[in-house]
Amino acid sequence: MIPFFKYQGTGNDFVMIDQRKRKYIRKKDTALINKICDRRFGIGADGLILLENCKGYDFRMVYFNADGRESSMCGNGGRCIAAFANHLGIVKSKCHFLAIDGPHEAMIKKDDWVELKMSDVKNIEIGEDYFLMNTGSPHYVVFVEDIDDINVFENGQAIRYSSRFKKEGVNVNFVERTKENIIVATYERGVEDETLSCGTGVTAAAIANFLKKSNRRKKQNTPIKSKGGNLAVRFEPNGKTEASNIWLCGKAESVFEGIFK
Repeated sequence: MIPFFKYQGTGNDFVMIDQRKRKYIRKKDTALINKICDRRFGIGADGLILLENCKGYDFRMVYFNADGRESSMCGNGGRCIAAFANHLGIVKSKCHFLAIDGPHEAMIKKDDWVELKMSDVKNIEIGEDYFLMNTGSPHYVVFVEDIDDINVFENGQAIRYSSRFKKEGVNVNFVERTKENIIVATYERGVEDETLSCGTGVTAAAIANFLKKSNRRKKQNTPIKSKGGNLAVRFEPNGKTEASNIWLCGKAESVFEGIFK
């Protein structure tokens, strides 16, 4: 039996397992992780996250996509594990943890609001009609006139399985710009479907949005609307192909807890 907690960050949902005292899940347990994340035969989630002990840090975050494979960094998952660590009493208002892409900081504030410091972004590729960058996970960003006219699954899948990205995969973000914010829809590799939100994806979208602007202020704070709720990304641009001091901000909420048999 595996005790678990379910968390969500703007509709991006995760099964959280505390492995500090006992190992319930191992990296080789691909089929089990896939079953746990299955929305009909398991708990149901976009991914599964293990919280483990880590010398020199408050904890280690190990993230798996719904397909059962260990994956690159998940921004909303990082915010959710910070809220989970706070619930477990490991941390209070701040935490310092290690993920697959390196160290992260997080601040846990009132009303389930969590701010996560992301890894610096370098070597942004700017194409004729796209932006490609790694914000902890690889993202291909495309700007569109009306996001409601886009079939996110079909168009995202076409890019993700194109000859360039078929082997390793890429997350695909469609972005609509408005006067108030940007609206982002995401196709996620590993989930192989549209998700309601993606933390590394909205981070990539915010940086790409800055690169399209003529107003190049030093510090950026971008409000973002996803299908699962509202987020914000603040960062400092470094030239045309880098960004640093990146913070992903939004709600991270507990949904329920239980035992998986």
